[in-house]
Amino acid sequence: MKKKETLSFQSEVKQLLHLMIHSLYSNKEIFLRELISNASDAVDKLKFQALSKPDLYENNSNFKIQISIDKEKKLITISDNGIGMTRKEVIENLGTIAKSGTKDFIKSLNLSSNNKTEINSHLIGQFGVGFYSSFIVADKVIVKTRAAGNPIDQGVFWKSKGEGNYEIANINKELRGTEIILHIREKCKEFLDIWRIKTIISKYSEHISLPIEVKTYNEKEKKYFWEQVNKAQALWLRNKSNISENEYKEFYKQLTYDQTDPIIWSHNHVEGKQEYISLLYIPSTIPWDIRNRDYKNGLKLYVQRVFIMEDAEQLLPKYLRFIRGLIDSNDLPLNISREILQKNSIIHNMKITLTKKVLNMLMSLTKQPKKYNDFWKKYGLIFKEGPAEDIKNKNLIIKLLRFTSTFNNDAEQNISLNEYVKRMIKGQKKIYFLTSDNYLSAKNSPHLEFFNKKGIEVLLLVDHIDEWMMSYINEFEGKTFQSISKQDDSLDEFIKNKDNIIEDKIKKEFQPFLKKIQDLLGNKIKKVKLTNKLIKTPAIVTTDSNEMSTQMAKLFAAAGQETPEIKYNFELNPNHILIKKILTIKDKDYFSEFIYLLLDEAILAEKGTLEDPNQFIHRINNFLSKI
Repeated sequence: MKKKETLSFQSEVKQLLHLMIHSLYSNKEIFLRELISNASDAVDKLKFQALSKPDLYENNSNFKIQISIDKEKKLITISDNGIGMTRKEVIENLGTIAKSGTKDFIKSLNLSSNNKTEINSHLIGQFGVGFYSSFIVADKVIVKTRAAGNPIDQGVFWKSKGEGNYEIANINKELRGTEIILHIREKCKEFLDIWRIKTIISKYSEHISLPIEVKTYNEKEKKYFWEQVNKAQALWLRNKSNISENEYKEFYKQLTYDQTDPIIWSHNHVEGKQEYISLLYIPSTIPWDIRNRDYKNGLKLYVQRVFIMEDAEQLLPKYLRFIRGLIDSNDLPLNISREILQKNSIIHNMKITLTKKVLNMLMSLTKQPKKYNDFWKKYGLIFKEGPAEDIKNKNLIIKLLRFTSTFNNDAEQNISLNEYVKRMIKGQKKIYFLTSDNYLSAKNSPHLEFFNKKGIEVLLLVDHIDEWMMSYINEFEGKTFQSISKQDDSLDEFIKNKDNIIEDKIKKEFQPFLKKIQDLLGNKIKKVKLTNKLIKTPAIVTTDSNEMSTQMAKLFAAAGQETPEIKYNFELNPNHILIKKILTIKDKDYFSEFIYLLLDEAILAEKGTLEDPNQFIHRINNFLSKI
């Protein structure tokens, strides 16, 4: 060995290794799944790079993964003839964690010398730390590797006991690729049984698209041979009728490193102007960073069975970034890049078809309400980006939206617009909704009083994206949408035959009163008027139909954008005891304080905040002191 040196692990790696060695795992066997997946990825990378550099094959394109067991020495060896690593890459890949998600994962754990936290095994693969899972079962790990195309004397030797340091040196390595030697812990001797290894391979890696061979002893011939354990055929290439539900689930787990079953999947072979295979899954485990629009979707792109790239985000719109799976195209060039993908007409047409396929998959899922509600709880907030992003499919997207409403009496979003329309009362022409900061403030809003009394259902929109989403939705099945916090003259016509419209006599009687308030408040409000839509509340504020709503202004402010000042209409309930009392007040200062108090109450109910809350409290205290 040459250039031998001892280096220290990065601090995050030390924490991770401590986790692997000292924590309790319910599923130790995943170490083999991780190492096989890494080996398969190494072969895929070599195939891709060899498209432009055929010499990387080194006259050997017979790809395989081989596993051997030495019970006496307690060794398991996993080797591949893939891309391999240089000395620099070994240090970067095995001594450092560059992926920020892994760092966040480690920080989220309270690791201490006595920590015995049990970790779900799927988190290992999810955060991209598969190699380090070796230390779950091994007290020492040796890696021998050589990058494809490099001279034989530029092989690399790496060794570690999973503590603070690792050894690295240059060696001669005749075959390209990577060999990992695990010194199995005494407590993990079960993995030295060949049948145990074969079972794990069949469970997790059955559909790896290259042979996985295990060194096996033939009792009759008294010699060893390499036995292929997996089918080595990509599952997506098989006929759907020959694939079991369990096989689809296991392939998903192998593809994503997620150990929970997917919610639903769709497998399709498209022929005609374009020919490609799609296998799309909706995960039941929501990724930790998926709400970030920079999150890369999980689609893998293959061209003529050759793996091309991870995270091919051009294949689906952003609001469907929760979809995982793969696309295998026969029409794309093998040398396609991300830049070419953005301008490629085949990709554009494929995106249109795949988007429709996902939406239809979701539509079929609505026939299983329990599963669809599970989907909506996980991904509804992301899916709500759809109406703005995907105009062509907006009608289908709207059918898939789910809401809570005054019909529910709880915060769960499980009501479709189709259900709402079926419950509309006679004469109702619009779909009514209310946006608010949270469910409780929406449920108790004074804007609902009249609607609750008349049994008119109102959608309660309480996610921060809802106001923005509704600005892109105009109608559903011929019914327009109406915010009940905005002016709506058509409601007067709707209630005309059933309610006492404010009589002209009352309007005339209140006219001087309204003018007095208007003069007092000046430009603080747009207009003072009477309303018949309140029952328990003396006053509310509303905006005109063509003006920015309160919730939209909050969205703009949260994004750091300037918003025009909202001029509210101040609407009074002429039948409320407080309004009748104010009507009789002669003292100018007392009248003024009372009006400002009512206005503050109405704005607080609408916005959830006031510009000067201390002044509001001072007014309340003044009134309480006079009781």
